[in-house]
Amino acid sequence: MSRADALAPTIFGAGTLALLLGLWEYLGAGQGVALTSVLPPPSRFIATVAESGFRIGLGSQAAPLVQSVASTFFRVFAGMAIAFIAAIVTGAALSLSKVATWCLTPVLYVLAPIAPIAWIPTAIVVFGISNVTAVFIVFMGVYFILTIATLAEIRRLPEEFTTIAGNLGAGPAHRWFRVVLPAILPGVFTLLRTNFIAAWMAVLVAEMVGLRDGLGAIIMMGRNLFNNELIMFGMAIIGVSGFIVDRMLALIAARVLWWRI
Repeated sequence: MSRADALAPTIFGAGTLALLLGLWEYLGAGQGVALTSVLPPPSRFIATVAESGFRIGLGSQAAPLVQSVASTFFRVFAGMAIAFIAAIVTGAALSLSKVATWCLTPVLYVLAPIAPIAWIPTAIVVFGISNVTAVFIVFMGVYFILTIATLAEIRRLPEEFTTIAGNLGAGPAHRWFRVVLPAILPGVFTLLRTNFIAAWMAVLVAEMVGLRDGLGAIIMMGRNLFNNELIMFGMAIIGVSGFIVDRMLALIAARVLWWRI
């Protein structure tokens, strides 16, 4: 693949975004356009937030934008990391026992369809309004799907892999860590990246419930203050931050799980 072909998706994608932003600014500059009162152009909402030094909040409770972004990143990454590790461990444990698989698989399939947002009232009662609540919501939104995916990846693994490893003298633990785990990690991680959007939305909703910082809290503050500029700024930061996290996950998959590429 030539360098031009490699850069083409980036160039076309950036060009499309630039075109949409330019059209948005053009419509926002028009006089008497009612839509701009609800959807203020980027130049307007960025300037509004810049006047406060990119601090979100009122008075002494105002927090820097970087703190809000970092808080959301911490919550979503912590929840996804815990869910990823727990799913691998659960899948491994179930794969070693047919009885455990028969007993627990129906439970997983019953709990998996429950939207993470539905767990928010329970999480608040148990953990209160805290970081733990947001991390728990992300965990519940990812864990069950990843566990089911882990079991599916294990079932897809050709029996010849473990048979040959056993013939070469590998014990059960050795076969798991040297054969099964490397084989299933790429597929499970790909699904983790796919479910990132659900985890991202879950943590934003959790932040809207009552946390004082985070990207979701920015949207709620804008709503409470009837500040459309702050709402649009929060939405823009959420979109850009989500895109950055997705690219980070793609980079991790390419660099760490290199044998699948």
